[in-house]
Amino acid sequence: MSATPHPATRLLQRMAFGLLVGGSLAAAGRATAAAPAGRIRLFQVVTIRDDLLLGLTPAELAALGPGPDVERLARSIAQHGQLSGWLYRSQRGPDGTSRLVPAARISVSRQEALTLRPYAPLIPVQAP
Repeated sequence: MSATPHPATRLLQRMAFGLLVGGSLAAAGRATAAAPAGRIRLFQVVTIRDDLLLGLTPAELAALGPGPDVERLARSIAQHGQLSGWLYRSQRGPDGTSRLVPAARISVSRQEALTLRPYAPLIPVQAP
């Protein structure tokens, strides 16, 4: 009989590791990734299929409880099994410059999220 762990067990181990790494990266880069009050916060979510930019408003972050942002998101995913936010995509504005715009409201499930980290955009971000 093989000693290879079940694929679901390996996935859970990878997800837990990714959330831990994402949390430590957040602590290291918190000062550079901090957004002014009232502005959308972006997070890179690495999933099984894709890398996503997930945006949350200050009110949505506050509803997740106290603590550093990444820890709040990880706790929400662990407790509720999912996290909802705005999917952001790069788009050209009317003046020809690039910007990040909300594309759709999405939900990331616990089974999909492998890594979560703050994202400091280099281009303007449009609020939802």
